[in-house]
Amino acid sequence: MAAANNNNNNRSDHHDSDENTRLYNPYQNFEVPIKSQYLYKLPTSPEYLFTEESLKQRRSWGENLTFYTGIAYLGGSVAGAAVGVFSGVKNFESGDTTKLKINRILNSSGHTGRTWGNRVGIIGLMYAGIESGVVAAMDRDDVWTSVVAGLGTGAVFRAARGVRSAAVAGALGGLAAGAVVAGKQVVKRYVPI
Repeated sequence: MAAANNNNNNRSDHHDSDENTRLYNPYQNFEVPIKSQYLYKLPTSPEYLFTEESLKQRRSWGENLTFYTGIAYLGGSVAGAAVGVFSGVKNFESGDTTKLKINRILNSSGHTGRTWGNRVGIIGLMYAGIESGVVAAMDRDDVWTSVVAGLGTGAVFRAARGVRSAAVAGALGGLAAGAVVAGKQVVKRYVPI
């Protein structure tokens, strides 16, 4: 009974305390009556060493580089493997055995998956680098930063094919990055997660 009263007291103290902290009782599993003065107030949000770090709510350039490159490589590999499966099935010959058909599918999906994964991974790497550079130069992270990074990524990716191709790819990259960021904002606003 005393433990139940103690828990009720802890709950009421928790609600009276600051929203950014939570009460921690190191003796809660030992059925020991502890006064509320011996409870610790622990923060519920991450702690930062410097106040400047707490003001910036974004990933570092290294985290962005790893995240965008990894996600792009994974997405490209999966999409390429799916295209490779259809290509392998399309290349079946009438006298193929089941083992040979499976081998064609695996070889085609593996080759196409690697190729697409590398290409899209490079796009993710360029996007992360350009976005981090723009954020460092402008000292802000908003929709326009992503649009500029997409524009630059498309232009750099197709720069070897000429000015017209680079301009078209840059425009498509900017539109795609803007659409992704706008879609992310819509999902954040209307989808309860």
